[in-house]
Amino acid sequence: MHEAEGLAQGRATVYRRIDTLTPRAQGRELKTLLDAAIAAGFNGLNITHPFKQAVLPLLDEVSEQARQLGAVNTVVIDADGHTTGHNTDVTGFARGLAEGLPNAKMDTVVQVGAGGVGNAVAYSLVTNGVQTLKIADLDPTRAQALATVINNAVGREAVVGVSSAGVEQAIAEADGVVNATPMGMVAHPGTAFDVSCLTSDHWVGDVVYMPIETELLQAARARGCEVLDGTRMAIHQAVDAFRLFTGLEPSVERMRETFLAQ
Repeated sequence: MHEAEGLAQGRATVYRRIDTLTPRAQGRELKTLLDAAIAAGFNGLNITHPFKQAVLPLLDEVSEQARQLGAVNTVVIDADGHTTGHNTDVTGFARGLAEGLPNAKMDTVVQVGAGGVGNAVAYSLVTNGVQTLKIADLDPTRAQALATVINNAVGREAVVGVSSAGVEQAIAEADGVVNATPMGMVAHPGTAFDVSCLTSDHWVGDVVYMPIETELLQAARARGCEVLDGTRMAIHQAVDAFRLFTGLEPSVERMRETFLAQ
């Protein structure tokens, strides 16, 4: 998406993966990799699991939103090597939510999954209309820890952590539910909860985008639910990152076409 959008705008763009599981990068400290990117003249980096928290103290500056959340997924490197951390997972999910479910009721929502992108999703939900968010996880302690982080960030008791045991009852009583677990990916088939609790009154979101139509979304559509697939977050986080990296205004539709063509 980044390379194609740069080319379309007359700005040759190179986007490369630094894979910490490969022999050359494996075992190297995160600071070493960050310094190498700065020295090589990169305009920025996307940061993924498990480095979203670890990168914070290595940066010169962090946006207020990323600081509150305690996670960075985008680092901008200026011409002098000054680094600024942002979280476009937050803005990406928020933009996707507004685009895909503009009229969804947001009084009470359940989020299944407190790891991975769960923090960004939770922050986006409670700062974009959700009054009460229940976060369910196999580890209730982790769910409550995330709830505490989000509540502190937004300054109100908007989130509560609950056990995933019996989460179907909470979903049945909610307006919508978001899957923030890997369940639904090719390597993790299935759903994170019993979908029989869904009715046509619910909306259903999924962060998984490979495949686009997960088993959860298929079941939700069959029950008449409005749905939000994972491509919207994936595309919009990249759109926001491109803008930060280049200073150019990207075309959402062009980046979407590139994404869907892969």
